[in-house]
This record gives sequence, structure tokens and C-alpha cells, in this order.
Amino acid sequence: MSDVISDAVRKGYGSVAKSGLSSDQEGIKGIANAFGYSDEELASIPAEANMGLSCGNPVAMASLREGETVVDLGAGGGLDVFLASKSVGPGGMAIGIDMTGDMVSLARKNAAKGGYENVKFYLAEIEAMPLRDASVDCIISNCVLNLCADKDAALAEVFRVLKPGGRFAISDIALKKTLPEEIKKEVAAWTGCIAGALTVDENRTALERAGFGNVDIQDAHSDLNAYKDGGHAACCGPDSMADMSEGESASGGCCGEPEPVEDNKSDAQVASDYHDTMSDLLDSFDVNEYAGSYKIFALKPE
Repeated sequence: MSDVISDAVRKGYGSVAKSGLSSDQEGIKGIANAFGYSDEELASIPAEANMGLSCGNPVAMASLREGETVVDLGAGGGLDVFLASKSVGPGGMAIGIDMTGDMVSLARKNAAKGGYENVKFYLAEIEAMPLRDASVDCIISNCVLNLCADKDAALAEVFRVLKPGGRFAISDIALKKTLPEEIKKEVAAWTGCIAGALTVDENRTALERAGFGNVDIQDAHSDLNAYKDGGHAACCGPDSMADMSEGESASGGCCGEPEPVEDNKSDAQVASDYHDTMSDLLDSFDVNEYAGSYKIFALKPE
């Protein structure tokens, strides 16, 4: 099951990486603005680093300091890595981890374009990071852990690489209450955004089970309908739980290939098609009643 989910997410985000989404498009820029990124922050990094995949701004809550090593889980095009690199300075290091080859290639291209010297990007899964034990000061993430198939394994790996006293500061989608079955079916093209999310209490329990302390989870009170204006952002999971149980990867989700696909359609056109699909679905129910963007913070004990 976990391999099916991972393959579906990898396929979806590979499509996003090739779609040409960037801050040059008002809708994509608007998503980042809606979830806490200023115009100044977005202008300071390559436009292609922002593809509208955010649900918050983890760098803003991470209290990064000069000389620190920070790791971004699911780094995508490098948005948060590039912002973090400025905070940790030339004596620090900002590292991006992503399991999608196209995303890592895009992030490295963006790093070269921006002339960043204190950043690295690794092609790896969060559950198996190529980092030494107790080597990281802070771990950030942006709307990624909700897509992890094995959250306990991911959090155990996070705990391993953090130094004693290290910080875990992420933005993520969490459920306020369980989605009714009829809504799960109605939003089948978008459930990748929220189907894998934990409730607030489940997030707290999982962090404590992994060994973390000082757990603090706060509702960011962001409007998830912001995604309607920008495209298929942050919805790259399996189409539905039924697809996963049948061992199929995403074929009709908003980041997967449409069915049928016109051979002459570009990734950007596919993105536009599914933007329209998601907008219609989000109009059909109040997503903010069931899910929200949360600021999640925890410490590895000294």
C-alpha cells in the first residue's frame, strides 16, 4: 500500500515540476501570498521555485539562526530552501530532500540560476534521508507530511537526524474532523490534498510517540479555497482510497494524467484542466469545515 501511495505522489509531483508553474503567474503567486509569503520574499528567489504547493510559510516560524543546518522535507522547486539559506547565512547550510527526480532537477536548476552556494538538494525519501545522526539544527516542511504513506517512519527519521534540542517546524494540512464518505467520493479528484492528513490530535500523538516534546499545534486560519485561484497545487495524491486499495496509481487526480489525454496537450494545459476541475469541486462543499493549515512545532529533547 505504501509503495502505491508513494508512486502516485511521485508521479503527480513530477507532472507539476514540468508544468511551468511559477510566481510569474498571478494565481500561483496568490496561493503563496495567501499562505504567508510576502511579495518581497517571492521576488528574492527564482520565480520557478514557487509552484503553488504551499499551505504555510515554515521559515517564518522556524527561528533560523546564522550558521545553522536546516533541512526542508519535500523541497519541491526549492522555495523554502532558498529562503532558509538567507537566514542561516554563508556559514550555514540549507538542504532540500525530495523523492521526485524532476523536482530535484528543477530545484538544482533554480539554485544555479540564483547563484546559491549554501544549498544542497538530495533525491531521497523522507523515511531514508542521506544525513548523519544528530546533524541538523532544524527541520522544516510545507504541506508534505500529509502525503507520507508511513508517517511514523518519517517522524522517526526526522528525530534521528535532529540534534538534541533540534527544532521541528512545519506547515501542514490537518483534519478538523473526519471527512464523511459522501464528501470523499465527491472530491475524488482532490483527495490527495487531505485524504492522508491526520487530525490535530493524531499529529500530536504521532510526534510524542516519536519522542518529541514541547509539541505545539496552531491553526493558521488560512482559507484553503486559495487553491482555487492557482491551479492543481498541493493535490498530488492518489485519486481515492479505492484506487489505493486496488493497487492503482493516480490516473484522474488533478496532478495525474487526465483520462483521456490529448497527445498534443502540454503539462501546463493539463494543469489548467484540473484547476477547473478542482475549482468546481471546492465550490461543492466547505473545505475549511473539515481541514485546515496548521503550524506544527516540536523539540527533540536535550
